[in-house]
Amino acid sequence: MMDKKSFGTWVAEALDRIPAEFQAAMKNVAIVVKDRPGPEADDEEGEADSEEGLYGLYQGIPLPDRSVDDSGIPPDVIFLYQKPLEEDFPDREDLVREIEITIVHEIAHYFGFDEETLERYGYD
Repeated sequence: MMDKKSFGTWVAEALDRIPAEFQAAMKNVAIVVKDRPGPEADDEEGEADSEEGLYGLYQGIPLPDRSVDDSGIPPDVIFLYQKPLEEDFPDREDLVREIEITIVHEIAHYFGFDEETLERYGYD
């Protein structure tokens, strides 16, 4: 297993590969790397127990669901779970690609996108 700094470098590389329109529209979103899912994942309906594991999690209010009452809220957070990603993707290039896919999937929750929109961008 690698250290957080090395993993963070690969997260940055994955972020650079994300379509520009996704990058430009991500305002007030923090990306947090954790070893494994913790209490933040407890509210998700069984996701942490899925057979594939949990690689990432979006926590916040999707843009389409926001109102003026939501101004001043803390930043939305995308959690990335380092250990499950490393365990399932030992090859560096596969790992960076899966980090990219995971981030895009979580960004899709932020934007309120559905799976069809992700497919149009090549993330199915």
